[in-house]
Amino acid sequence: MVRKLSGAFTGGVVGALIDSVNVWLLSHFGLLAMAGISMRVEFVGSWLYPRLVWGGIWALLLLLPILKKKVALRGTLMSLFPSAMMLFKVLPAMGQGLMGLHLGILMPVMVVALNIIYGLVAAFWYKNSGG
Repeated sequence: MVRKLSGAFTGGVVGALIDSVNVWLLSHFGLLAMAGISMRVEFVGSWLYPRLVWGGIWALLLLLPILKKKVALRGTLMSLFPSAMMLFKVLPAMGQGLMGLHLGILMPVMVVALNIIYGLVAAFWYKNSGG
């Protein structure tokens, strides 16, 4: 069980790191602005650390015994939970409107797309760690 917990949490941290780098690159090179998303990201510890911890915590959903043989589908499904939390709780609480639409019309698409990458990385890491 410790191997499964460790594999899921670590997969989530790795997935969140990749997700964070992706968000930062999109912001840094102006691709978010080109897409009409008014969000600037600074790659600093105070921004990164909570993302990594929450990435690990959300990936514990991989411990649920569903879709064990369909890793990509499992990761994609798992990624919908942090996406929903971000779109319907976190961004509105930050004053960015429902689904973060005050940041731009494509914000929900960006959140879901990047979280799918996170979920795929986490699920494949978990699978390859013995989960």
